[in-house]
Amino acid sequence: MTIRILIADDEALLRMAFATVLEAQPDMAPVGEAADGAQAVHLARQLRPDVVLMDVRMPGMDGIEATRQVVGACPGSRVLILTTFDLDEYAFAGLNAGASGFLLKNTRPEELLTAIRNVAAGDAVISPRITRRLLENARPHLPGGRSAENDERLARLSAREREVLVQVGRGLSNAEIAAALYLAEATVKSHLGRILHKLDLRDRIQAVVFAYESRLVHPA
Repeated sequence: MTIRILIADDEALLRMAFATVLEAQPDMAPVGEAADGAQAVHLARQLRPDVVLMDVRMPGMDGIEATRQVVGACPGSRVLILTTFDLDEYAFAGLNAGASGFLLKNTRPEELLTAIRNVAAGDAVISPRITRRLLENARPHLPGGRSAENDERLARLSAREREVLVQVGRGLSNAEIAAALYLAEATVKSHLGRILHKLDLRDRIQAVVFAYESRLVHPA
């Protein structure tokens, strides 16, 4: 299966660099390039890519609004936001807009390729390395949720599922959660699937946001 990718970035050299990396992969094909958000939305509707690599700061319509429109108009297309530490608030806004993950622009090519494959497969990409910093900086933007003790939604979860959700909220990967809770990685994945179903969440990223909104996990 070939993953069809739309590249949205206002810097032509970056678009070229991304395209070069993607073209070298036997399972990936860049199908279009957009220099701004409006063009990204137009091409996404026209090309129906599997994954959109979306810059945040672009002239005219920014990547946040473009993400919201792409997700709304193209259910089969998933958005991977590209950001920097200086734009944490934009990354959080992008996730709320429906993005399936975010990466730093200086990420290594192999990490980018792995992220694209995961997103195309229906998973979400949220780097454990920056999850805590992102949500700590975004704390003023988090809505005032109920405390964990008073949130009836958490009553839907078993004790083990709640433990897994806490670790997800702290930014741990499935492998790290498995090691922390002495579980098989496949078991962690199964627990996460049930958590998403019971809480009616789309993906891992929404689970992280839910953990903070419900105050199950607190920024340090």
